[in-house]
Amino acid sequence: MTAAGPIRARCDGADRLIEADETLAALQVRLGGSFPGTLALPGLFALVRKARTAGVALSALLTLEDDRQPVSFRVMATPSDDGTTIEITEWKLAADAWKADENGAAEALLRQLAEAHVVLDAEQRVISGTVDASDLANFSKALRQGFGRYWTDLVNLRGNSHLQPLHWRLLDDAELDLPGSTRNWRARLLPLRSGGFELLLVAETVIGAGIAENAGPLKLPDFKGLLGRNLAPALRQPINRIVANAETIRTRLAGPLADQYANYAGDIAEAGRHLLGLVEDLSDLETVEDADFAPSLDQIDLADCARRAAGILGVRAQERSIIIVTPPADQRAPAIGEFRRILQILLNLIGNAIRYTPGHTTVTIAVGSEGQSSWLAVTDEGPGLNAEQSAKVFEKFERLGRSGDGGSGLGLYISRKLARAMGGELIATAAENGGARFILSLPSAQIDATTGAA
Repeated sequence: MTAAGPIRARCDGADRLIEADETLAALQVRLGGSFPGTLALPGLFALVRKARTAGVALSALLTLEDDRQPVSFRVMATPSDDGTTIEITEWKLAADAWKADENGAAEALLRQLAEAHVVLDAEQRVISGTVDASDLANFSKALRQGFGRYWTDLVNLRGNSHLQPLHWRLLDDAELDLPGSTRNWRARLLPLRSGGFELLLVAETVIGAGIAENAGPLKLPDFKGLLGRNLAPALRQPINRIVANAETIRTRLAGPLADQYANYAGDIAEAGRHLLGLVEDLSDLETVEDADFAPSLDQIDLADCARRAAGILGVRAQERSIIIVTPPADQRAPAIGEFRRILQILLNLIGNAIRYTPGHTTVTIAVGSEGQSSWLAVTDEGPGLNAEQSAKVFEKFERLGRSGDGGSGLGLYISRKLARAMGGELIATAAENGGARFILSLPSAQIDATTGAA
């Protein structure tokens, strides 16, 4: 998440943070500090102290790890008579340093899709929050007035009449309604090292600009089948609990344990993640095969989507010494599609390229526009695909003879179904260098020459 504007704060003569915008105040608490209190960000603390003692304004580019998610920002510290003023700009996630594992990629994707981010204490009471959606003005106001209240007091939990406190796992992935919004929402809770939680509110439907003027909100259909609507949510919580408890045992957080049993716990956690991935794949399969399935179309930029997806998978690529080449920062490829579904496709294509291409190679993502269509291509330097494999790879449960890699054989099948549902196509060809090249094409959108926006 990139901050919308400058973040401002002020420290007193003892370098204690006494005033701060919500983003910095929340980070201060997440890192184990108090607010007001001594700066908990070592690099920022050192810069503020140096500026105050030297009596001159100082600027620096800092990077820190915010609950396993690196953040970079530029800070200007200016001394004053009674302390130091702070202005932070260029606040953004350090995309090239995200967690490499599947769980980290899923959390990063959730943060991209969330339209409200709330920091909670260990008892799930509101510390601070930011809201990005226009239809959440009422919820944003409630957040500002809700410091110290349980977050569940500010929303309407569907089918839940219990009062807080509830265990966070019982609330993770809960359906809810937000004041002033007609969309359906889900709550995702991510534990923080400081003992609190990050609450992400993700919409099940997306309000877009609409392809036609005054078209109104375009909604995802309700899942009609057993798995999508009933079984997947019911399975997700207990599997997540198995994985979390197994990781607690593996990392010895509950106490000393012999290596043999810690390894057993690691196997349980890995099997749980595989099972959870299969449940999600089967749920997506049911969704895309529903005759009434229709994505929520909006105007998007394929180049931006490519850079985001590459950032999510960047560290996984680095572990295998694979370089991901993305479109230049100033390049755009306007298209019509659903943002989260396009990210889902790209994570599958890039993830496959990283998984099946040799180490010390390059995965290249290119974009472009031709006529009424925009395209995105992912090219690897792996063994490649012949003509028969290029057609067969999109079949349901097809894995081209691979075994033991944890795949379900559904990713490419679902990705092509999603592409076609958005009026586009997904094909596979042999790359010029002998690797594989997957090309996603979508209807193009026009760019506003005055704003540069699609």
